[in-house]
Amino acid sequence: MLNVTRVRKTFASVTAVDDVSLNVRRGEILGLLGPNGAGKTTIIRMILNIIPCDAGTISFDGREFSEDTRDIIGYLPEERGLYRKSKVLNTILYFARLKGIEADDAKRRGYKWLERFDLLTSFERRIDELSKGNQQKVQFIISVLHDPQLVILDEPFSGLDPVNQVVLKDTLMELKQQGKAIILSTHQMDQAEKLCDRICLIDRGKVVLDGSISGVRNRYGRNTLHIEFSGDASFIPGLPWVKTAHLYENSAEIELNDHEGVSTILRELAGRLEVTKFETSFPSLNAIFLNLVSGAPGTNAGKEGAG
Repeated sequence: MLNVTRVRKTFASVTAVDDVSLNVRRGEILGLLGPNGAGKTTIIRMILNIIPCDAGTISFDGREFSEDTRDIIGYLPEERGLYRKSKVLNTILYFARLKGIEADDAKRRGYKWLERFDLLTSFERRIDELSKGNQQKVQFIISVLHDPQLVILDEPFSGLDPVNQVVLKDTLMELKQQGKAIILSTHQMDQAEKLCDRICLIDRGKVVLDGSISGVRNRYGRNTLHIEFSGDASFIPGLPWVKTAHLYENSAEIELNDHEGVSTILRELAGRLEVTKFETSFPSLNAIFLNLVSGAPGTNAGKEGAG
């Protein structure tokens, strides 16, 4: 569907995107990940032809961007771009008309999506009367109402409560099953890990990791411990068997130097914490992300070569 090949973009003396390649096929979700300022938004804007790339190519089914291409893309920006004084249904119908959808068809589709996202009773309310989460739902509806073939979502879960996150997740899976190509840009690593087939991790304008979720996790081995506990775990990063440790309120993800430390560290932890859960597993995508973008010792960027 979409092929981005060795694109580059420079603003003044800053190279925002440097030799980046990625692709997304129909019926899959690609996670476009990276810290703030990594170059993700610039890549998206080049895909949308909002700004030109300085080098490289972007093609859609082998063709360059055209006005016809614009109508097969759905885009949810991170920044809300709605007319705040406009009513919900009028806003949806306005954007639908921009995509060439006839008024009656647009209204039918609009009511269907409003019902799905529990907004049907709000169709006459003004945008600025809605909560941030409901504004986000309206903006998502606008991005998919015209049945696009490529859907680009920049932080789609922003402002959504857990219930509506599930509704959105289910919707994305349905779009995937319908054969849509989806790019998901998010800082929520748990959502990316659950939803994405492949990831492309960008840092400082360069691709530092790409491949399937399973391939990426396999590459980083099974020398990772997940523990849940009560007590003060601040001592864990200083243990001799620990390579890196990501500590949370009552849990931790620990990468060991080798497998021999597992039984030893369990005894150490049990002697100083009340451990309620202890398991060896693959590292989470969040831990891999933190290690790569923070330059943690002993971590290496890599490619799976998954196309």
